Amino acid sequence: MPATLTPDIEVIESGHGGGGIDIPAGGDDDGGGSGRGLPGIPQRAYFTVIQLALAGIVMFFMALTSSFLVRKGLGDDWIAFGLPRVLWFNSLVLLASSLTIEVARRNLREGEFPGFKRWWMVTIALGLLFVTGQWVAWRNLAAQGVFLATNPSSSFFYVLTFLHALHLMGGIIFLFVVALRKWRRSRITQPTAAGLAAIYWHFMDGLWLFLFALLYLGR
Repeated sequence: MPATLTPDIEVIESGHGGGGIDIPAGGDDDGGGSGRGLPGIPQRAYFTVIQLALAGIVMFFMALTSSFLVRKGLGDDWIAFGLPRVLWFNSLVLLASSLTIEVARRNLREGEFPGFKRWWMVTIALGLLFVTGQWVAWRNLAAQGVFLATNPSSSFFYVLTFLHALHLMGGIIFLFVVALRKWRRSRITQPTAAGLAAIYWHFMDGLWLFLFALLYLGR
């Protein structure tokens, strides 16, 4: 008995004897990234951040809207001008981009990565087309002699449309990151990032419709 016990003890002590349980380092938690060794971050943390960011943008544009309405009512120096017709086309382009981004997300959820890439890039192209259309609108106004300093009404038009286009460009950069980044070692999954980008994009769409209505009705 002692002759067989000693080898068994030696085997156990050397670590070749019992079956162990491998515990992976790191892991996903509610949509955390798939990178090894990176601690998971709950999805709600990302969505809380985007909600706070959008709340800040809302307050910023609401302050500009209040200034627009107050300045318009201060005196008789507010001169109306015709809005460029291209703004209607731009609005349709942005509405279409909200549709294509959802088609892309559906393809991503279903594992159709070629379809996701295709529709996601279409969304980016529509966003760039919208910004180009805004530049065309500014050029049209300049050709009519309507500039930033021409009148308070034109000043607000340029400021509001430029700031919206600037925020939309930030969204376009976000879309490029979602499409081109390597997500294997990230703390956030690509579907989660795509969802965040879609929330921001839809918000920019709705914000533009609000600003367009304000500029059209508040002339």
